[in-house]
Amino acid sequence: MSRRVGYFQCLGGASGDMILGALVDCGLPVSSLRGVVSALGLRGVDLGAERGSRQGAFGTRVTVHVDRDLDGRRSISDFVDMVQASGLPGGVMATSTSILRSLERAEAAVHGVETGQVHLHELGSMDTVIDVTCAVAGLAELGVEALYSSPIPTGSGVVTTSHGQTPIPAPATLALLADAKARTVPPPGGIPDSGEMVTPTGAAILTNLAIFGQPSMTVEVAGYGLGSRDPEAYPNALGLWLGHETSATPSLVLLETNIDDESPQVLAHAAERLLALGAKDAWLTAAQMKKGRTGVVLSALVDQSLEERAAELIMMETTTLGVRASMVRRHEASREQVVVDTPLGAVPVKVKRLNGRVVDAAPEYEAARSIALEKRVPLRRIMELALRAAMDLVEDADRTG
Repeated sequence: MSRRVGYFQCLGGASGDMILGALVDCGLPVSSLRGVVSALGLRGVDLGAERGSRQGAFGTRVTVHVDRDLDGRRSISDFVDMVQASGLPGGVMATSTSILRSLERAEAAVHGVETGQVHLHELGSMDTVIDVTCAVAGLAELGVEALYSSPIPTGSGVVTTSHGQTPIPAPATLALLADAKARTVPPPGGIPDSGEMVTPTGAAILTNLAIFGQPSMTVEVAGYGLGSRDPEAYPNALGLWLGHETSATPSLVLLETNIDDESPQVLAHAAERLLALGAKDAWLTAAQMKKGRTGVVLSALVDQSLEERAAELIMMETTTLGVRASMVRRHEASREQVVVDTPLGAVPVKVKRLNGRVVDAAPEYEAARSIALEKRVPLRRIMELALRAAMDLVEDADRTG
């Protein structure tokens, strides 16, 4: 049987509460969210949900109200301790911990400090741990086995924070997007001051859980999570489609050009720019040109929607006068990401399936490396532990599913 998948359509960006609103709009009971809060041992927290619309997109707005005595600033380690002490399922705890740690790493990177020295401000509120754990638990309850996301609209302008006037996207958000090499798009209509469209918490959830791309799927239910603002320029809503994956051999565009008068550094830069644009792949191949000259073929595999932009980028970045384009078909293995809990820490692992059967798995290098450095153990040991745990987890799920 095909996998149940989810696809986030980031019309108006993404935030923790918008993700929760989309889950509720797709059928997740609000009582389930309250159950997660209770498992965290939190009292004085009220979760509300109400129907509404944002520029014609009708959906659900979820709000989190925290009593003043709970609203002090906490560290990511405080949140992780809270999650680990909860009665939540092991998979939810491991995944939530991984997302929280990625937030901590992003904050540490932008402030130039060690992870243990991070002082949270806006992210130190109780909303952060509630949004993360409720999102992870909610996706699990809805049976989502693989999650996808459209490119993220970055927003523009500045926002007032405890640090003063902060650029949009916020530095921590940008660090998360860059670390995941997430696909982004400009604000709708090129609005010069659209405001914050993706929050650090929203970015952390999507970059940890989602593959950036639209799956071939049969849509069975769809909903919208609504943001707090209602701008006229775009619907401040996050769409969520749920259904089952369908097999497909998608059509892609192969762009190629022959070049014999360009430096290797410029060609490597062009290939990197193509990947950053959203190319499925980009590569350089040695070639023999006219009159025996050595040259290079620059190739890129892109979605049809990116053909014009990718061709223009190649001609802007290199000396070529033209780019060949041809349609190709690609057979794809399906991918999913699981987060496994090893004796040394939680590690995300990408699992490769062919015709529903697991054929390969690969632990995330950066996460494993971070643990290896922190625990002072060989990287290979972390990779082996994560791989073994992931295969056990997937095999158990397949047997019981």
